[in-house]
Amino acid sequence: QVQLVESGGGLVQPGGSLRLSCAASGSLFSINVVGWYRQAPGKQREWVARLISGGNTNYADSVKGRFTISRDNAKNTVYLQMNSLKPEDTAVYYCKVVGRPYSYSQRPYDYWGQGTQVTVSS
Repeated sequence: QVQLVESGGGLVQPGGSLRLSCAASGSLFSINVVGWYRQAPGKQREWVARLISGGNTNYADSVKGRFTISRDNAKNTVYLQMNSLKPEDTAVYYCKVVGRPYSYSQRPYDYWGQGTQVTVSS
C-alpha cells in the first residue's frame, strides 16, 4: 500500500510560481498513472495533469503551457511546477496514484493525498 503527502502550497501573487510535491511512502507492485487534481470552493474536483507510466503527459486546457508534471522515481515523489499563476488557479490540490498494490491484484486502485492549499491573490 502507499500513502501520499502533498506539500508546497501557499499564497502567491498572480504571475508567480509554486512547485507542489507529492511524496509517497510504502510501495506498489506497479503504477499506471500519477496525476494532480484540484478543487476550488463550491466546485467539483477537477483533473489538472497526469503522467502515464510510459512517460506521456496530459494537461487540462486551463493549465496547458503553464503547469508541468514530473516524477522522481528515486525520491518516490511527483511534482507539479506551476508558473504564471492566476487567481482562478486557487484551489486545494490533490495528487493521485493509480496502481496495483500486489502482483496478484486483479485491478489497479486509486490512492489520494490529503491536499495542499494554493491561493493566488494580490
